[in-house]
Amino acid sequence: MKKTVSKDSTIIAFDQSGKGSALILVGGAFQHRAIDPRTTQLAALLAPYFTVYHYDRRGRGDSSDTAPYAIEREVEDLEALIKEAGGSAFVFGMSSGAVLALKAAARGLAITQLALYEPPFNLDDKARAVSETYTKQLTALLAEDRRGDAVTLAMLTWGTPAEVVAGMRQTPVWAIFESVAPTLAYDNALMGDGSVPTKQLASVTVPTLVLDGGASPVFMHNAAQAAADALPNAQRRTLAGQTHDVAPEILAPELIEFFKG
Repeated sequence: MKKTVSKDSTIIAFDQSGKGSALILVGGAFQHRAIDPRTTQLAALLAPYFTVYHYDRRGRGDSSDTAPYAIEREVEDLEALIKEAGGSAFVFGMSSGAVLALKAAARGLAITQLALYEPPFNLDDKARAVSETYTKQLTALLAEDRRGDAVTLAMLTWGTPAEVVAGMRQTPVWAIFESVAPTLAYDNALMGDGSVPTKQLASVTVPTLVLDGGASPVFMHNAAQAAADALPNAQRRTLAGQTHDVAPEILAPELIEFFKG
């Protein structure tokens, strides 16, 4: 494990592996190295081709945190990693991590190529109401430090079956989910009301690959297409049979082909 320091003195922990051009992996909600075996597997598959940086976003794992939260602070975290990587980097973002990567690129960070897997935008107007309700409930639960209930709320809102959540609450990993529950508010802030920020995306001119899974819900396909349409220099691919929980062995070849060019 290595560490770098963000602009506000937050410590950002990361693993570095491989050799070649720098590639930074940006995780989504809950994801950090302690409970993220798929991204760890992905890093191992990419390491023969790139110098891979797999980091804990602030408030997770071995990274520290500094209040108050702002999206700008997470962009600065990524900027610190890019500096650590030599001043420029490829970036791959997963889920809400893809949205963070997009915001960082829009703010002019030295991202030379960008790949995104299923940024969870939603084009359905009804989703705006769901997002508003979720935000109110999440804020209330976290204010009362009801971390387990906040995790449950997030999982149910995102479509995890209730019986699966109930089973997970009885396992040791649940305590790890609870430990990062406050960061659910960070991902919620990144997503806003869930709509596609078309004006912001229009400023992202770097080559971008937008990926989605063929077995994912329709709204994910629509979100991927809307993001690709809004980006000036984007291509889109659908990975047959994949869901939001994409298999590293399927994802890695797509990233290698895109970033190696």
